[in-house]
Amino acid sequence: RYDDRMLGGMFAFGRAGQILIITPFVLAGAMSPISIASAVAQQNAEALAGIAFVQLLRPGAPVIYGGFTSNIDMKTGAPAFGTPEGAWAMAIGAQLARRYNLPYRGSGSLNTAKVPDAQASYETMWTTWPAILAHTNFVMHATGWLDGGLTVSYEKIIIDTESLAMFQSFLGGLEITPETLALDMIHEVPPGGHHFGTPHTQARYATAFHPTFLADRQNLETWQQHGALDTQQRANRIWKQLLGEYAAPPIDAAVEQELREFVERRERELVGVELYS
Repeated sequence: RYDDRMLGGMFAFGRAGQILIITPFVLAGAMSPISIASAVAQQNAEALAGIAFVQLLRPGAPVIYGGFTSNIDMKTGAPAFGTPEGAWAMAIGAQLARRYNLPYRGSGSLNTAKVPDAQASYETMWTTWPAILAHTNFVMHATGWLDGGLTVSYEKIIIDTESLAMFQSFLGGLEITPETLALDMIHEVPPGGHHFGTPHTQARYATAFHPTFLADRQNLETWQQHGALDTQQRANRIWKQLLGEYAAPPIDAAVEQELREFVERRERELVGVELYS
C-alpha cells in the first residue's frame, strides 16, 4: 500500500523526470509470510507496482529498484537486521533488479545494537558484505546506523567510514605484474631473512598497504602506555577532532545569494500546488 506521501512524491518527481527509488519495506513473519522466498516475492510485487505507476505518469521516467527486506526476531517481535535472511533477500533483490535492467538500491551498516559494540560490527558486516557481493548500485544507511535505525552514532560513523574505505580498497583490485610478483626478491632473501630493507620494499612501503586511521595495531604494552583506548574511545576522539577543526567551504557571496533567492522563489511558486492533479 502506497500512502499519500509516497504517492505525492511519485506524482511530483515522476512527472518532473527525477529519479525515483521504489523501495518496499518488508519484514518476514510480520509484514509478509515468514519464509524469505515469500517475503521477497511480495517485495518484488510491491516494487513493480510502484515502478509501473511511475511509468504511467511519465513513460521512460528513471527509476531504481529498491529492496529493504529482513525478518522479525521471533523472541521479541522486533525487527532484526544484519541477519543471514536479510542477506539472502538483498542478493535476490539485486538479481531481480538486473533481470529488469534496473539499478538496485540496497542497504549497508544495518544492525540492532544499541551502542557501537561487537554486535553492531558483526551485524553491519552481515549487511555490507552482502550489499557488495550483490553488486548493489546504491547503498542507503552506509554509516552511523544503530538500534534498527532509531539512533545515529558519531562513533559508528567513524567506524563505518574506516570499514568502507577498506571495502573501497578491496574493490580496487589487485595488480599482478612481474614487478608486484617480485620473484627476484624471493630468491634474493634467504630463509630466515626479512624484506624490510630490500629495494622492492623501500620503494613501496608508504603505499603498498591500505592505511588505517582508526584501527590500533600497536603491541599490548605500547597500547597501554597510550591510554588503552578501545575502538569506541578512539572513534570518539576522531569525530570530536573533525568537528572541532571543521571550516565551512568558501562560496562566492553572489552565488550564495542567487541560490537563496532561487529557493525562496520556488517555495512561493509551490505553495498550494496540487500534487495529484
